[in-house]
Parts: sequence; C-alpha cells; structure tokens
Amino acid sequence: MKTKYLKFLVLLLIPAFAFTTNYYVEKAATTDEIKKVVLEGYIHGAFNELNPEAMSKTFHEDFAIFSTKGKDLSRFEIEDWVERTKKRKSSDDFDPAKNKWDHKFDVVDATGGSAMVKVELSKDGKLIYTDYLSLLKFDAGWRVVAKVYHKH
Repeated sequence: MKTKYLKFLVLLLIPAFAFTTNYYVEKAATTDEIKKVVLEGYIHGAFNELNPEAMSKTFHEDFAIFSTKGKDLSRFEIEDWVERTKKRKSSDDFDPAKNKWDHKFDVVDATGGSAMVKVELSKDGKLIYTDYLSLLKFDAGWRVVAKVYHKH
C-alpha cells in the first residue's frame, strides 16, 4: 500500500519540479541577458569607454534620465547625453585609463517583457551613484527606457 502512495506522490511531484526548474532556468537566462545589455551599453558605453554607438544600441530613442529640481521633474534626453559623451571623450583632458567605474548589480528583476535593474557605480573605491534602470523587451531585445538615480 505504501508503494502505491509513493508512486502516486512521485508522479505528482515530477511535473511540478520540472515546471519549477524550467522557470528558474529561464529567469536566470533572462537575468544574464539583461545584465549583459546593461554592462555593454550602460556601464561600458556611458561610463567606462564613453561609447556612443553602444549607448545607441542599449537605450531606446525615447529614453530619459528623470530627476527632481525642487518641486519640478527634470528630464535629460538621450540625444543630449550621447552628445555630452562624445564631447567628453574627445576633450584633451580625457584619460581612458583614469575613467574606470566599478559596478555592482544589486537587483535585476524581470516579469515578462518588463525589467528593472538597481546598479551601484563606484569610482576609486567610493560609491558615487545608485541607479535604477527600467527596461522593456522589444522584438530586437532588451532596451533601457528610463533612469532615476541617487548621487551619493
């Protein structure tokens, strides 16, 4: 009698285990995909390498950085950020060897085609920014659509 119940229990748990395992494998793959996009186009593109091409592939054309100014909401458009990046990279005082930003992914969370990333950016061992990035998955892949941040 016990063997019959044990077989029933095993048959009941196998599909649940398979579904759960598949869910976590897909979630890990999605998390890795998002981290790669953020690393290449945001951390390296906008900070370490100042690479406008990488930024253009990572940020949606309607992307903006949102911050507050008193009671008002400030919006910094991607076109302005890319232009500033180009200008900074071409300036005489820009030294790529000294432009090293370290990062730490605190949170990467995705539900379907929506995601958010909390990343800390440090320079010379000092925490400078905590950034919150919103991403959406388009036919061509994940793109960053908005950023809010805290400067330490």
